Amino acid sequence: MSTVIDRTAETDAPIIDILAERWSTRIFDRDAVIDEAALASALEAARWAPTAANTQAWRVIVARRGSDSHAAVLAALAGFNSAWAGDASALVVFVAETTRDGQPMPWAQYDTGQVAAHFTVQAHADGLSTHQMGGFDRAAISAAFGLSDDFTPITVMAVGELGDIRAAGPELQARETAPRVRRPVAESVVVND
Repeated sequence: MSTVIDRTAETDAPIIDILAERWSTRIFDRDAVIDEAALASALEAARWAPTAANTQAWRVIVARRGSDSHAAVLAALAGFNSAWAGDASALVVFVAETTRDGQPMPWAQYDTGQVAAHFTVQAHADGLSTHQMGGFDRAAISAAFGLSDDFTPITVMAVGELGDIRAAGPELQARETAPRVRRPVAESVVVND
């Protein structure tokens, strides 16, 4: 049973609700099975993300909890991530194809980020919670899944149903209830002529 938490961002300018309401939880329902229809829609949204020259230089590894793949991804997570991410119904690895036919694909990492973003927004729209992680052993992921040197794991995303914050430990509860903050847009925009 999840606890309803309003984590809607306080924005400086209006944005669509789905973006304002999306946030990255670390508390997942460890008993929930992934909603396969919602997962399929998130993967479909990822498929339609824009990519440079339509090269589609990305792949995903979908590892459902209880599978050997999930165990391999979980084992590759660093420190604190490994303490909570195992409760997610699935761990999804987003992989960039950084070279193709011996040629570098310098935009592949950016495109893979777009793919992950599209996945995240669609997942949230369909009631799934997500959390992206950069703290993981890329070499371990590559070895576990036989990725060639042409492919680089970029991020691991925990996906599932929101868990009950009341059942989480104090450190997780503190992180989940901390204010959502971002620097002002004016500090991020270098030029605005």
